[in-house]
Amino acid sequence: MTEQTEHSPSDMEVIAELQRKYHVPNYAPSQAFVKGKGSMLWDVNGDKFLDFVSGIAVTSLGHCHPALVKALKKQVGTLMHVSNLYYNDKAPRLAEKLSTLSLGGKAFFCNSGAEANEALIKLARLWGHPQGKHEIITFKNSFHGRTLATLTATGQEKVQAGFAPLPEGFRYASYNDLDSVNDLIVPETAAVLIETIQAEGGVLPAETSFLKGLRELCDEKNILLLFDEVQTGIGRTGEWFGYQHHGIEPDAISLAKGLGGGFPVGAMVTSPKVQDLFLPGTHGSTFGGQPLAATAALTVLTVIEEQKLVEHAKAMGELLVKRLEKLKNKYSFIQEVRGQGLLIGIVLDQDAKELERKITRRGLLTIATAGNVIRLLPPLTVTPAQVKKAVRMIDKACGEWQEISPISKEESAS
Repeated sequence: MTEQTEHSPSDMEVIAELQRKYHVPNYAPSQAFVKGKGSMLWDVNGDKFLDFVSGIAVTSLGHCHPALVKALKKQVGTLMHVSNLYYNDKAPRLAEKLSTLSLGGKAFFCNSGAEANEALIKLARLWGHPQGKHEIITFKNSFHGRTLATLTATGQEKVQAGFAPLPEGFRYASYNDLDSVNDLIVPETAAVLIETIQAEGGVLPAETSFLKGLRELCDEKNILLLFDEVQTGIGRTGEWFGYQHHGIEPDAISLAKGLGGGFPVGAMVTSPKVQDLFLPGTHGSTFGGQPLAATAALTVLTVIEEQKLVEHAKAMGELLVKRLEKLKNKYSFIQEVRGQGLLIGIVLDQDAKELERKITRRGLLTIATAGNVIRLLPPLTVTPAQVKKAVRMIDKACGEWQEISPISKEESAS
């Protein structure tokens, strides 16, 4: 549906040309959005889209949530930044809230998921240094960021390509395979770093038995267990944090994305065991925990609690999966529907990019990831009507795609 905007179609051409001319070409954007409200986005042409990307799990409250807009406007007019040379009245309250919701330790604030994972890596090395430990075991197919340390922690060669020599000290185990972890443990092993769902890796959930076994193994071998909750945290999976589905606790977690609801915020939250390792001079972030960022995060957490959005995400996720399972039975190219809460993947038996394009043309935003997976990340505020509408759009796109897909051609030829 097209809506009148103050922009003209030529604005898209201007924006695209400016991007090509002045922006480092590390992205390949396809559209220009100029307005958002709730689960909806509008582009420069006035076309409206149902957003099941949420800025890649970022806009947890949807676009321009009134409470978040109000809180940020007030804080902008009061105090934005003073640096961590001084106290501010927001960051300590945010640290208390995150500690209470999670591991009971302390928080470090930064600006992004990669920085939060860098903090976990440095924490592991600082903890292990007196014992001669520095290596970290991560997992094949994982994703932890784009800095040199976090892309090395990422178990995907395509992410690491061209950046050698990489920092040393990382080993890669097989996901959901406890023996493969045990086989990599050496006297220098300091920590295991894992996602409870490999989101960028194709929405692959960890098995509870595997995570429990991992906790026991780390305790037995005196190794830290660190969870990357950048995409799975802040209610996304139907619990506050992904690890809470599995009846265990890690030693520290990383957070970002949905924590700020659209404002750049990252955090590391520890258990009491490792809460006092970072002393003055060991780590820092100029913008970390500044009043504006902390206000955004505090507001997001308050709205999630008051509107019971964790429980809502679980219910909406169940509805989404139930509807998608019907499509799985309808279309032979859909192999599996997997995930938790509002982090769901539709697994295809072929490349997913063309289907993503067809879904977008229907007015629904999704992400093709890991080659053959359509990833769905609606805001935690998504309504039942919007979930049903989204599945109808996917259904229509699948019906169109089936007519021209390679499988259909093979079937028709036979």
